[in-house]
Amino acid sequence: MAAFNYRHLYYFWVVAKEGGFARAAERLDMAIQTISAQVRELEKSFGHQLLKPQGRGVTLTEAGEVAYARAEEIFQIGQRIPQEVMQAATVPAIRLSVGLSDGISKLAAHKLLGPALQESQLKLVCHEGEIEQLTAELALHHLDLVLAGQPAAHNSNLRLSSRLISSSDVGWFGPSPWVHKAEVEQFPQSLSRLPVLLPTAHSPLRASLDRWFDELQIQPRVVGEFEDSALMSVFGAGGLGVFPASLIGRDDLSLMKGLKLLGQSEVKEDIYALYTRRSSHHPLVQSVLQAAQA
Repeated sequence: MAAFNYRHLYYFWVVAKEGGFARAAERLDMAIQTISAQVRELEKSFGHQLLKPQGRGVTLTEAGEVAYARAEEIFQIGQRIPQEVMQAATVPAIRLSVGLSDGISKLAAHKLLGPALQESQLKLVCHEGEIEQLTAELALHHLDLVLAGQPAAHNSNLRLSSRLISSSDVGWFGPSPWVHKAEVEQFPQSLSRLPVLLPTAHSPLRASLDRWFDELQIQPRVVGEFEDSALMSVFGAGGLGVFPASLIGRDDLSLMKGLKLLGQSEVKEDIYALYTRRSSHHPLVQSVLQAAQA
């Protein structure tokens, strides 16, 4: 099919929105004959009739319905372009692309990224996934920083650096119906009778928790396992059970009403920052690393 003229498509779009050539001509401040001729050229390029008479105006044919739907998308986007271009030109954004390993605490990650979040011109792009996928994206410079529960695997071809930026105690939280005085006093043994939510086995934290359970001879009553720690927190706050969370993100947990601290374990959640030599020069990556070191 031959390429069509987008100006002709625009005239067709206005005619369809206005319901007739006369009203479209008035809106566009053009002659009816000119608009009619342009729409006929569009129909010729498509090889199908797009409009048909209806009363004193016109209506869409079946082919016209399809063309109009696409034209609506195109010109709605087009109307936003000037404002977006102006914003980009007048307010230069500082872009930071971060990968979050799906096994780490998202509340802790939010806390650790705090220094970067203070940047008024920040444009933050967050990706979540398995560490292998994220490190590959980091090596290709598609990401500036990765936060993960383990350091990058040694690979001389990727040339990635890792730094432990947080080693936080893990607390256990739950909604009021599950956290009573008796459960708090008998923690951690109370985990054997309370409904418990845990990260899935792919999370480094899960391995640490399982070792802790074995050492204390506790058999938790697991009612849910989650790849995403933030989702686990939401379900926990909703009443499904008690759950572990890094204490570094405890302040953010206050956003979920009704959560109480059940107890604090000896387990720690380690979070590593992974970066390349190139991304280490990114000012916001530097601010995150420096704040963690301090």
